[in-house]
Formats: sequence, structure tokens, C-alpha cells
Amino acid sequence: MSNPNVYEQSVFISATATDVERCFTEQQLMHQWLNSALVCEPVGEWSTTQGSEFDFKLKIPVLAPTLRSTVIARSPGLIVWGFDGFFRGCDRWECQLEANGTTLLNRFEFTIPNPLVSFGFKQFAASLTKKDMESQLQRLKQVAERL
Repeated sequence: MSNPNVYEQSVFISATATDVERCFTEQQLMHQWLNSALVCEPVGEWSTTQGSEFDFKLKIPVLAPTLRSTVIARSPGLIVWGFDGFFRGCDRWECQLEANGTTLLNRFEFTIPNPLVSFGFKQFAASLTKKDMESQLQRLKQVAERL
């Protein structure tokens, strides 16, 4: 990836790695913390095994841009979604065990091949995306700690 954009953040969660992992692999739990303007729909049956495909759709009137994502790596406590559309890259979610809970690391790394889309993203959406990703981690933390 040439000159990728990288957003990386982590949060400590007072919950087991199993419960934290459920929050980013189970559909019902995922929709409790995802941005309300974003929908994650499986292509076929819901499964987070390697090779499974999902459509992440932005609820923007008229446009409704969709990014097809594929699970490119999967092991206990880890899922990596790869995508190649208006964004190219991956979104990594990894649980790191701690003595009294779990640290969840999220790394979103991507390029935007279309110069016009890239310019628009940098001008209008980059800072909002970073803030939203941080907010999502806090919402996920709340869901996991309630389990």
C-alpha cells in the first residue's frame, strides 16, 4: 500500500477476551456499537470465518455507498477485514489479554485510489472518521462490559 492512511487506537475493557470478541463477531452485538449511519450486512449467511464477505453500507440518502469486505484473517481474538473498493486496505480488531480484562486494538489502514474521493475524504471526513472510530471503541467497551 503506498502512503496508507492509518488510524490506530486501543481501549482497555473490563471483560474477558471472549466477550470482547463476541462484540465484533456477532451481528446483534455489532449493531449495538457501530455508528448508526453504518450497516454491516453479510453476503449470504452471517459468518466471521476466513473468506466470509460483508457489505458495509453508509446510510447516506441517494448515494448509499457500499464497501464489500472479506474476512482475510481469523483466529481466536482476532479478525481482519480486507476491502478493495473506494477504499483499499484492512480493518484489524485484536484482543490482547490483560491481568484483569482485555485491551482491544483497532487498526484501520487504507488508501483511496481515486484522487477526487481521496481529496474529499481528507477535506471533509478524515477527522470525523478518527473521532467516530474512537467513539465506536467506547461504545463497544460499554456493550462488552454489560455481557
